[in-house]
Amino acid sequence: MSTEPVIAAVDGSDDSLRALDWALTAARLRAAPLRVVHVRQYGPWAQPGALVAGPPAPAEDPVLEEVRARLDDRTDRPVTDYLAVDGFPAAVLPELGADAQLMVVGSRGRGGFAALLLGSTSLAAARDSARPVVVVPRPGREVHEGPPVAPGRRVVVGLHVDSPAEATLAFAFAEAARRDARLHVIATHPWPPLEIWPAPGELMPPAVDEDAVEDAVRTLAAGLLGPHHAQHPDVPADLSTPPGDAAGHLVAASRGAELVVVGRHRRRLLAPARMLGSVTQAVLLHAACPVAVIPPDVEPTG
Repeated sequence: MSTEPVIAAVDGSDDSLRALDWALTAARLRAAPLRVVHVRQYGPWAQPGALVAGPPAPAEDPVLEEVRARLDDRTDRPVTDYLAVDGFPAAVLPELGADAQLMVVGSRGRGGFAALLLGSTSLAAARDSARPVVVVPRPGREVHEGPPVAPGRRVVVGLHVDSPAEATLAFAFAEAARRDARLHVIATHPWPPLEIWPAPGELMPPAVDEDAVEDAVRTLAAGLLGPHHAQHPDVPADLSTPPGDAAGHLVAASRGAELVVVGRHRRRLLAPARMLGSVTQAVLLHAACPVAVIPPDVEPTG
């Protein structure tokens, strides 16, 4: 069992307090310690990349004092420590996350434009952290209703059969097991396919059969899920292979779900910077439940 903490990033906003509550449950489910972090950026030294730990002590930090008072009476509270650091949150939090098994942030903090659906700090944490990051949205997000799903607790995960992310699947299965939840796997396929016009003198390509495409996607997906089923035989998994946009299906499935799990783009030779990917970013912006963003090749913990 990993002893790495679950980090809750707080700044005194309602969003961060919702993230704190989610992190508290996550730490309890993992039998892990909870670390509450407040990154203060009000000093003149708060430049991007700055990380200055230490004084003033947590007892002198009003945000951490508020959190301490909130948690002191919780009988289900795990071992908890408090950390105040000075710096630029978007740069500091990903660094701190390297020593945690999971970081939890609110979708927005105190700063920025109120109309934004996702703040720069939560975006940076999800994009740059070496470990999984959960972004907890504000309540009341409305999403269109998707196809009927099995009743009960659900964890949703997106699967790209052409470039599967094993770390994402491993996290989703483990999280469903912890929460005694069903796993809803969504593996989409583009439809209709792009039209390909033959060169002069070439034959027209044969028409593509949508049922055949869906069957192929289902077969590939089932094969990718097999090893994870073997590791978590008690986790019931439902596989959906709908046509169309993956982001739209994942957002629709987020309605009533406990968590949506998505992967982060792998670095590429010609694009070495870290990227979330369009599907992951759309899910972060619009999902009605918390979203876990999993870096490629991260080792499962807990």
